[in-house]
Amino acid sequence: MTSGCILSPLTDFARLIAGYFQEIWGFLIFIGTASSFIVILIGAVMLFVGVRVGKTTGRGLILGGIILAIIIAYFTLYPPDFLLS
Repeated sequence: MTSGCILSPLTDFARLIAGYFQEIWGFLIFIGTASSFIVILIGAVMLFVGVRVGKTTGRGLILGGIILAIIIAYFTLYPPDFLLS
């Protein structure tokens, strides 16, 4: 019976930390989505205008933005365990 009393504050603390992780995770998903859109947009502008900055091309930025969008979609569909509890 005493172990339940001892674990209760630890469980509350773990839930509090998991809540903070959920808020941070949601913010990171938002930033990832916005940045993938911006990178694809800038890559399209660079591709159509024909600008090349060093080794960076429009096609490379578009490909990188698409890969970032796929990764964000994966983490949206299969979130970590702290979001499921």
